Amino acid sequence: MPIVAARVLVVEDDARVAAAVRRSLSYAGYVVSVAVDGPSGLAAALRDAPDLVVLDVNLPVLDGFGVCRALRAGGGTALVLMLTARDATEDRVSGLDAGADDYLVKPFAPEELLARVRALLRRAPLSPSGVLRFADLAVDPSARSVRRGARSVALTALEFDLLAHLARHPRQVLTRAQLLAAVWGGLPAASNVVDVYIGYLRSKLESGGEARLVQTVRGVGYVLRDGP
Repeated sequence: MPIVAARVLVVEDDARVAAAVRRSLSYAGYVVSVAVDGPSGLAAALRDAPDLVVLDVNLPVLDGFGVCRALRAGGGTALVLMLTARDATEDRVSGLDAGADDYLVKPFAPEELLARVRALLRRAPLSPSGVLRFADLAVDPSARSVRRGARSVALTALEFDLLAHLARHPRQVLTRAQLLAAVWGGLPAASNVVDVYIGYLRSKLESGGEARLVQTVRGVGYVLRDGP
């Protein structure tokens, strides 16, 4: 069992397969969540930044290849293990080219799934603490709590999700489209909801007179950065 439980997102529309995979991973000590289609899986992967995504290829609405490509385009760094009944070489190549890290063909034994998961997670050792820290900001995804120095900052659910996504990508400029996909699951590009919520965040994070951390990159998007 991992010393620090890795977080695994299973994206699988077959309820029986999803339950079996979740059961195997949970028994092995991983923290497991499940999404049942491409769009919800992509949103969860970008929003929650799991350590690993077990991703079915044949998903409704948006297939696994599309999810993987969008995840990488959106800055998602989670390891991806693709599951599929397809065993043609071109399908395996397509999955790897889309950004997957490994490929497992159905049907598979639970022991092989767990061995693949362990092998992938050895590539990216987990930190002993899940708290995201930047400058004097501390974001705890498990407790869904935020501190600015010694001050506790109360955020709504969406405000927290937005800040957590920024904190997972410090100093990386994120476009409005990327933030819409990660936090809101995709909204019309013309929507100004990102700008509105950035304003909410700044108001709460800077209410004690602290320096601005959530900064605007004009014409592009936003970045968590200290200094100009």
